Amino acid sequence: MPVPSRPVNRTRSVPLRQILPAVVRDPARALIDVGERGGGDILRLNLGTFRPYLVTHPRHVQHVLRERADNYDRAGDGLFWRPVKRLFGEGILGEGQIWSASRRTLQPLFTAKRVGAMVDGMAETIAEAVDELGTPSPDGRTVDIGVEQARIVSRAIMRVLFADRISVPDAMRVIAAQDVIATAVIPRIVVPFAPLSLPMPGDRRFRRAVRIVDEVLVPIVRASRADGGGDDIISTLWRARTDDGRQLDERQVRNDTVAMFAATTETTINVLTWLWPHLDQHPDVADRLYEEIERVVGRGPVAREHLDRLPYTRMVLDELLRLYPIGWLIPRRAVADDVIDGVRVEAGATVVASPLITQRMSAFWDRPDEFDPERFRPERVRARHRYAHFPFGGGPHQCLGMHLFYLEAQLIVATMLSRYRFRMRSRGVPGLRLAAALRPQERVKLTLVAARSAAV
Repeated sequence: MPVPSRPVNRTRSVPLRQILPAVVRDPARALIDVGERGGGDILRLNLGTFRPYLVTHPRHVQHVLRERADNYDRAGDGLFWRPVKRLFGEGILGEGQIWSASRRTLQPLFTAKRVGAMVDGMAETIAEAVDELGTPSPDGRTVDIGVEQARIVSRAIMRVLFADRISVPDAMRVIAAQDVIATAVIPRIVVPFAPLSLPMPGDRRFRRAVRIVDEVLVPIVRASRADGGGDDIISTLWRARTDDGRQLDERQVRNDTVAMFAATTETTINVLTWLWPHLDQHPDVADRLYEEIERVVGRGPVAREHLDRLPYTRMVLDELLRLYPIGWLIPRRAVADDVIDGVRVEAGATVVASPLITQRMSAFWDRPDEFDPERFRPERVRARHRYAHFPFGGGPHQCLGMHLFYLEAQLIVATMLSRYRFRMRSRGVPGLRLAAALRPQERVKLTLVAARSAAV
């Protein structure tokens, strides 16, 4: 659906009392409904002393994230970033010179060319990890697919990006801690003006989980300092130099290691968890996906040359990212006064964009709550505004792991579906659980059946 071109030159205030009951019942749905009622207008959310602007129109999102990115920074003391920085610290998730140095150091590891060179090693590692699921009996084998995807992703990422410095069991401990952190931080995101000195629900769980992350990763960071000859993430960080020629200190290497661990694991694990219930609900999509993978891959193994011949698999992934963008909230602080489509935004104001909201608005998408990979046929993508779909953010802060996600997710989906058919243990698609990154409300359990057995 083409984006409406009408000018938007007013801002409407949305008081907390209007949305609070809905937020308590279903916070994700409440936020989507606020955007829907705004219809693309810039809204001012009146949350007492905190009054952020909400931008949902793709044109406004582009203005904030790309065209005027220099005027909208990730203020460390603002909404979202202050509580999250208690885990990640300064570095790739920060702003200013420290961020630019980290980005400059790490970006070469994530270019499309460099990620493409990882395909063979990643495909082999994913195949080995899927092999560990074994051959199910004729009655199948029941698995928690979120846990199994975490194990598969850990095997692949720890090998190709961390040179097996982090073992799979240790990676699984960090992933479990990340899951706790993502939920524990929500009270502080919801009440961003609360001082860190004020105890909040979740703080104790947050601190325990951060200790686990550091118990695993800090010794590995320290041990890697003397062995900087590799091209893995930690070695690359130790070789990096600041603008004045100094080696990064241990704290910054730790911060960027933690951030890149999260960025390279979380999206794939969580987004793919929603794949299975949607395939169960849409057998036509499942049949088409099976047919494409069978025709291109056969019984495997999946290889580099297959990926460009799996366009429908890519469309399915794009639709999952539309409905479940992991980075669902993108807050920025206006450095100087600005005007967005006639609306004045004062210096110091918080401006919030949200892929979760924009990507589910009927102003920009037909039947926005329905799962339909056909939205991502090339001609339909070309007809849409670039920022109607921005699950990885945009502009200079666009997620480094975007190319990696598509490569890894295609390999996992093609490998799994070339070997298995599945039956859901429960019906329906899990609801959204708001956390620092979106998660399903319930565990997703499947019974896996060998593909050949299912076809008999």
